[in-house]
Amino acid sequence: MSDREPPRRRVPGPARPARPDARRRPGPGARPARRPGAGRPAAPKPLRLGSPRPRLRLVGLALTLVLLAFVVRLFQVQAVDASTYAAKAEQNRYVGQVLAADRGEITDRSGVALATSEDAYDITADPTMFAPGMLKIGDGPEQAAALLAPILGQDQETLVGKLRPKNKALRYVKLASRQTPQVWKQIKDLKSALAKKEETDKSAHNVLAGVFSVATSKRVYPNGDLAAGILGWVNGEGKPGGGIELQLNKQLAGKDGKIRYAQSGGRLVPTAGGATETPAVPGSDVELTIDRDIQWAAQKAISDQVKESAADRGYVIVQDTRTGQILAMANSPGFDPNDLSDADPAALGNAALQDAFEPGSTAKVMSMAAVLQERVATPMTHVVVPNRLHRGDRLFKDDVDHPTWYLTLNGVLAKSSNIGTILATGQLGKTQAQANKVLYDYLRKFGLGSYTGLGFPGETQGILAPPDKWSTSQQYTIPFGQGVSINAMQAASVYSTIANGGVRVEPTLVRGTKGPDGRFTPAPKPEKTRVVSAQTAKTLARMLESVVDDEEGTGTKARIPGYRVAGKTGTANRVDPATGKYRGYTSSFAGFAPADQPRITVYCAIQNATQGSYFGGQICGPVYKQVMEFALKSLQVPPTGAKPAKLPVTFQH
Repeated sequence: MSDREPPRRRVPGPARPARPDARRRPGPGARPARRPGAGRPAAPKPLRLGSPRPRLRLVGLALTLVLLAFVVRLFQVQAVDASTYAAKAEQNRYVGQVLAADRGEITDRSGVALATSEDAYDITADPTMFAPGMLKIGDGPEQAAALLAPILGQDQETLVGKLRPKNKALRYVKLASRQTPQVWKQIKDLKSALAKKEETDKSAHNVLAGVFSVATSKRVYPNGDLAAGILGWVNGEGKPGGGIELQLNKQLAGKDGKIRYAQSGGRLVPTAGGATETPAVPGSDVELTIDRDIQWAAQKAISDQVKESAADRGYVIVQDTRTGQILAMANSPGFDPNDLSDADPAALGNAALQDAFEPGSTAKVMSMAAVLQERVATPMTHVVVPNRLHRGDRLFKDDVDHPTWYLTLNGVLAKSSNIGTILATGQLGKTQAQANKVLYDYLRKFGLGSYTGLGFPGETQGILAPPDKWSTSQQYTIPFGQGVSINAMQAASVYSTIANGGVRVEPTLVRGTKGPDGRFTPAPKPEKTRVVSAQTAKTLARMLESVVDDEEGTGTKARIPGYRVAGKTGTANRVDPATGKYRGYTSSFAGFAPADQPRITVYCAIQNATQGSYFGGQICGPVYKQVMEFALKSLQVPPTGAKPAKLPVTFQH
């Protein structure tokens, strides 16, 4: 067989129909005949698509670049700048607040609260929650301020400024400090009502959603203006403004704590980690030497007399003669530290320690102490007192015109003779300059020209120039209390020194402090200084009795039935602090009781009495009596029962 395939036979198909003759006449429905010579139209060329590969490459490159940018950014965020962004996240997520420490109480010597603290709230806000993006309204701060202003007692525009600060990222502002629980309850109730309305009314907006509170405390003074000059005050921002509140602020204030917590929408997220808290350390309680009841009696007595005398002001000090502790320190006019809005700025502070004034005749006891201690005279020494005495560039006189007096040294003190005092102190040295030096040394020992030791804010040390600086007239006026300035506490301390047997004990106002652990720490013991001998002090006490007990004495209105009273009156020309010139008088009375076994010193001074008498014995003597009687009864000090040893006031010439 051959390898060749046999030829394929062509299979005849159906015959094609014959083309119609072109010359044939067209019948109905036939195509029109072409014109001779017209060619057939060219067939359209097929559409050829371009290659897709370039476009795919371009899209792939773009996607690669985008992904690469994301990778680079992700690497930067998670690796290069991870700590920075973490810190920013923490800052935005976590909020820190100060935990205010509870301020310690101030109590009297028996533990009765004079200054304490009660619950209060700082009203705060998150300004970002008032932005249009959060509230969906543009006037959120205005609406919130309109609701809060009457409750907080603040100006509406001021609140708007706080709720719409320039720093748009600010998350915390304080709208009001130390508001009462009632104020916060009003805001909280209003806030809740708005929230409920928002749930049912989609067009309503809770414009107080961003208002919150921080628990704190508010300083209150349960006894109103009682002892305000001693206590001082704490303002609405929690800052002390004077007195013990300022002096012992470090002990009273304690140490604030801190809290840091996660928040969302201004609310605490309790399940979030990273929260930290440093607890606040409460302040210590301060116990004063003040007796609240005696303070009340002193304050009432001086306030009544200042009002009756139409005086500028007055002060009373009550002191324990043995310990130096101050039992009362009252000023009039005073102020209420609970509300300073109506307080007279001139009345703020403690005038008994801050006013410097010329003491007048109450200072004569120091001159007599020097004369007795230096043994240049005794209570029985005869002193001839003329009606006028020429010394230096002045002609001196007593408070009243009189014929020549024939007085004992005791009588000079009892009748408060300026001339007799000049004559007696002139014996302290062979020359006037020497006498001045001796007197100056005693005045310094008694505490003049120095701070009392209380360390009280604003206390004056008075004015006592060195003896070589004394003017011609001062050499003779200083012995009877003019030309030298002191404060009321210094004056009281002089008489306590005599009552304490000639030993000066630094005045004290604080008994001690009680820490958060309840442990009481007593105050340091006061310094003691021997000024005159016990015998000199005893003699002076007997001489001071003559001022009150003898009918010729100037202090008869200070007598207390059943008790032996030692005291001294004073009426000094007063320097007007506004003009620096003499105008009016300083009226005073100082003394202690019982005279033979002293327990209590009382000092009273009234500035510029303009109605009725201005003599110290007439307007301060009764105050002394009223306060001393109350103090003796309050402390249950019995009369000694001993008869006073009357010293002669005059002698026969």
